[in-house]
Amino acid sequence: MPRGTTDEDLIIDDQENGLFLVNRRNFVDDEILAKEKREIFSKCWLYLGHESEIRDPGNFLTRRVGGRELIFVRGQDGVPRAFLNSCPHRGALVCREKEGSGRMFRCIYHSWAFDLEGQLVGRSDADRYSTSIPKGTHDLVSVPKLDEYRGMYFVNFDPAAMELTDYLAGAKEYIDLTMDQSAEGMEIVGGAQEYGFKANWKLLAENSFDGYHAASTHATYFDYVVSAGGELGDGIATQNEPRDLGNGHAVVEYGAPWGRPVAKAVPSWGEEGEADMAAIRAELEARFGKERAHRIAYNNFNMVIFPNLVINNIMAITVRTFYPEAPNSQKVTGWALAPVNEKPNVRQRRLYNFLEFLGPAGFATPDDCEALNLCQKGYDNLDGAMWNDISKGMGSDDLNTTDEEQMRVFWREWNKRIGEGNADD
Repeated sequence: MPRGTTDEDLIIDDQENGLFLVNRRNFVDDEILAKEKREIFSKCWLYLGHESEIRDPGNFLTRRVGGRELIFVRGQDGVPRAFLNSCPHRGALVCREKEGSGRMFRCIYHSWAFDLEGQLVGRSDADRYSTSIPKGTHDLVSVPKLDEYRGMYFVNFDPAAMELTDYLAGAKEYIDLTMDQSAEGMEIVGGAQEYGFKANWKLLAENSFDGYHAASTHATYFDYVVSAGGELGDGIATQNEPRDLGNGHAVVEYGAPWGRPVAKAVPSWGEEGEADMAAIRAELEARFGKERAHRIAYNNFNMVIFPNLVINNIMAITVRTFYPEAPNSQKVTGWALAPVNEKPNVRQRRLYNFLEFLGPAGFATPDDCEALNLCQKGYDNLDGAMWNDISKGMGSDDLNTTDEEQMRVFWREWNKRIGEGNADD
């Protein structure tokens, strides 16, 4: 290790010698997890949901975000809101359904009722409460901050947090590339996929834009795609690099052999598939010009918005979040995103691609879960093997997507929030 560092350091960022090490204690320590909950999940913007999930007035869903139970609802006035899912009376969950539509929420315990704007509208024995209680005392509690970008809604539990648009920084460019796929808008398709596995949440953040592991961990899938007519290194994509997007967000953008239902066909889709993709490319060019349309059609990207939102715009689009259950386990939720009013045969190809690679039983996800679980098991050797190495490409002027700069971006932001100037109380 570099001079002056110890086993107590959380990361070693030795830019002079091109060495970046992460202490494996960060993946197993209960105190570090408690600090993450306090300094990251209580202070960063966290993804809540997409506007299409509460499309009409009265639509609602419940979701656990950053350790809090929330209600996400579109009021009768058409305005989306987010409330803590906790009755002001005794604290019971007010809404027990995962999703639905209605005109009010009613707590099962004492039958307190709230309208979709969160106001108390009824309770039994209401005349037994003082009329001097300040108005609003018994309304549902709104989250401190709720905001959206391009239909993606985020919450922040820190009233003093920076505004969402500033927080997203350069990630907005890639959200735009995703949402611009359709002039009619984008929508979440078919609900959510939920699963969990035994590995620290930060390992999945790393894995989500790690190009280094793809050829080895997912070799079976690449062989399958090539056999179906895809071409490795076909030269169509215009970029092949990782990028620091600010505030801990990073992305890898690259070309790949698979078909992309936004506008890139492969031979296995036949003449119909090529015609479908040509029509979409023509529409994109009409809206954006040839250069941007080409980028939307052919360039893949894997992006992590710090701390735990992944957008993988590849052979399909997945939006994914993951939260720690313990230092060695996490819960993952994934959604498929697609254009509104997409042609049925194009939607079918998209969802097939999604399930084939990105779904919990696809080619990729089980491989990744197994690899990350093996990492977690390896941390049982902490007393003799203390450090993970994330140095690939460090110091190079010619980074590519198999380097690890994007992970270093994540870890520097993590260390700023957890390791630097955040001593335990």
